[in-house]
This record gives sequence, structure tokens and C-alpha cells, in this order.
Amino acid sequence: MLTLILGGARSGKSALAERLAAESGREVLYVATAQALDGEMSERIAHHRSRRPPEWGLVEEPLALADTLLNHARDGRFVIVDCLTLWLSNLLAAESATRFGMERDALLRATATLSGDVCFVSNEVGLGITPLGELTRRFVDEAGRLHQSLALRCERVVFVAAGLPLTLKGTPP
Repeated sequence: MLTLILGGARSGKSALAERLAAESGREVLYVATAQALDGEMSERIAHHRSRRPPEWGLVEEPLALADTLLNHARDGRFVIVDCLTLWLSNLLAAESATRFGMERDALLRATATLSGDVCFVSNEVGLGITPLGELTRRFVDEAGRLHQSLALRCERVVFVAAGLPLTLKGTPP
């Protein structure tokens, strides 16, 4: 099953994905897209690591998400991808102007062939003020388009606010 969990920062979306993984009874692999480029992000990464059971696998991949999923998603495994908006930021900041489009398209194609359970976690950023600046507007636009495209492909889509899940599509978690 493919699941997309959306919500604001610190809304409880990662905790929900981790709960679903723990309850699945399957082997769990955590695919982290964050990069510890500063002290604040290092602290966030450490916080996420501290919540995860030591037996869960970990793959850190900031860019090649489709390849990572194609190599690691399989029957009997629950994969958490946390988070898509960090992945998007990494790609938009990459030196290649075309890499984002290639990686996004590869991810969307890959969803049709993934085995096992894959749970995508992402920040819903389109609920606030329209950002100033070309790059931040592009980020919000691309995140919205990515979420819409993934939502079409996922069997379950959940929005989380204040730690409370609201099922938008499929069965409640």
C-alpha cells in the first residue's frame, strides 16, 4: 500500500508514519532525505533518530529517491520516506537545473511498481501566505504539484494537524 501523510511542521505526521510502521509487524526501513547542513538540522535529525527503534533500517538519500525505493521496497517491508519536501528542497538547490524534473518523474513512475508498504511524509506548505521570491514560490508550487500527483497514485492520503489524522482518501490509519 502507498500512503501519503501531509501536515504542517511538528503536526505529528512523522509520528503517525512511525506508528503505522511499528503496527505493521513488518521489517521497517526509514529513508531519510534530510542533510545535516547546519546545527539546527543536525538537532532535528537527532530527534527523529532517537524516536526510532534500533532494529529499523536506515538509508540516507537526499536526491535519488526513486532508485532508493526501487532497490529497497519489497513485500514484507514497510518503508517510511521522511520527508518529500526536504527532498524537493535538496533537488531545487542542486547544481543541475534539470535534475528535479528527472527525479520527480522517476519517483512518480516508480510508484506503479513498488512492492510492500511505502509511506511518504511531506509538509503541506500551501496553506499560508504566498511567499516572496521566485525560488520560494517555485518550491510551494512544486510541492503542491508533487502532492497532487502522489495523492492520485496512493491508496491512502492522510492530513495531520495537532497530532490528529484526517483521512482524505482510503482507509483510516
